Amino acid sequence: MSFQSPGMLVGLLLLPLAAWAYVRFERRLRRGRAAFSSPAVVRSVAPRRPGWRRHGPPVLYALALAALIIALARPQATVAVPVHQGTVVLATDHSGSMQAKDVAPTRLQAARQAAERFIDEVPNGLAIGVVAFNDKARLVQSATTDRDRVRTALDRIVPSGGTATGDAIEVALHAARQTARKGAKPPPAAILLLSDGHSVRGRDPLAAARDARRAHIPVYTIALGTQSGRIPVPGTNGARTQLVPPDPQALRQIAQISGGRAYTAQDTKELKAIYQHLGSQVAHKHEKREVTAAAAGGALLFVLGAAAMSLAWFGRLL
Repeated sequence: MSFQSPGMLVGLLLLPLAAWAYVRFERRLRRGRAAFSSPAVVRSVAPRRPGWRRHGPPVLYALALAALIIALARPQATVAVPVHQGTVVLATDHSGSMQAKDVAPTRLQAARQAAERFIDEVPNGLAIGVVAFNDKARLVQSATTDRDRVRTALDRIVPSGGTATGDAIEVALHAARQTARKGAKPPPAAILLLSDGHSVRGRDPLAAARDARRAHIPVYTIALGTQSGRIPVPGTNGARTQLVPPDPQALRQIAQISGGRAYTAQDTKELKAIYQHLGSQVAHKHEKREVTAAAAGGALLFVLGAAAMSLAWFGRLL
């Protein structure tokens, strides 16, 4: 919550002063009654006293004053609004380690299935591009609102080679920038980077993350796989298995530098949940909306409540 005219909130200092004056008035009134009447006479004339009810209307009037002062300060609330125009680039690692089966059925197939669910859930106006990377990064589908073309691009990716994460971020940045019309303010964009290993080729990923930050395009990273993931590797004495653990620390640094967030998925269920969460993040933006009318409406309700209580119990407005 923020305020366009925070100086008006100084008026809230009137409330403790009003409470202090009210308490003093009540005490003086009780002393006056005690001085000019005996307890026995008071009990016979007014056997039933209002008790706490006499304080109800003043409390509501005080709350109405507080709500009115807040309304004068023009409060603002931050709300999430749908993004109907924007770009998301899915940068998917398809290095040889993505054939590991520690995430069923394989890391790459699990990533593809989760990406397709993400595509189904984001608004239709959101453009989606696909970057595939192993030793090299390439744009396999430019940003488009045609969901079938995006799915086709994902289906064509097969695992092979090493990992060039920095190159993938640079290609994804270029793809995200291409959606901006010349001379117009670029629409909001984000990169969803899924990888399962340490970058061993190409540009420094942290330098690429800094480029993303300067472009105001956050990179959300997903470290896919478990520390026990293995892939078959041919050798002179026959096939052997090689450990291919993910590198969540490197991906976490990329996300932090670029202004995004880092996630870790060790199974298909976790991966789908992360994509669902990311879909809600990149498909919405946060805006400040003035809620002065709500505060003023609250003040009116307090006034009406106080007036109704006072009329019902005492036959007067104050």
